[in-house]
Amino acid sequence: MNYWLIVPAAGKGKRFGGQLPKQYLRLGQSTVMQTTLDRLSTLAAIKQIIVPIHPEDDIAKKLTYQYPQKIRFVTGGAERADSVLAGLEAIKTEAQPDDWVLVHDVARPCVRLTDIQNMFTQLFDDEVGGILAAPVRDTIKQASDDGQNHIIATVPRQQLWQAFTPQMFRFDIIYQALSHALAQQNMVTDEASAVELLGFKPRLINGALDNLKITYPEDLLLAEFLIRQQTT
Repeated sequence: MNYWLIVPAAGKGKRFGGQLPKQYLRLGQSTVMQTTLDRLSTLAAIKQIIVPIHPEDDIAKKLTYQYPQKIRFVTGGAERADSVLAGLEAIKTEAQPDDWVLVHDVARPCVRLTDIQNMFTQLFDDEVGGILAAPVRDTIKQASDDGQNHIIATVPRQQLWQAFTPQMFRFDIIYQALSHALAQQNMVTDEASAVELLGFKPRLINGALDNLKITYPEDLLLAEFLIRQQTT
């Protein structure tokens, strides 16, 4: 049984702003992409990291990586699900149906390797898979859809979790799930959503709250701070 890792990196980072995709912005002495891939490459269990990139991307392959032999670049798609499916297609002839596939956001450079190792342990015998996540801490408000953002409800948070990555599923299940979602033109925002549409119930594996996703410019400084704290 193998562990494969897909890191979709074909996005433009529209919410972040700027002309350069956020994965190529500086993070300490490196870039976001290099930091994420270098950290993930140290996982001995991972057979290969597949990185779907934009067809016009002329940066990713020119960067230096700590373990370049573990990384394979492929052409990604217009949406996240398209890119992940492209990554699955790249290993389709090599992967077994019950192999594990992890999908991780390139913009989450702070993920703790101990959390991923815990996923391996917790999900080892699971037939489907699961995701890193954390119980919601804050009070959640539902807003009106009239553009005025009036509160229309307070949502009970007792059973709510914040989804992180990696998200880890059996190859055959995630392949079928994403193929089905795209065929139905259902633009799912994460892999678990696609798996849920097939009737499966992925597990929630508690992960550290510092698994930050870089979304806005101020997140870069926070990510740099978190990484320093993790290594001291």
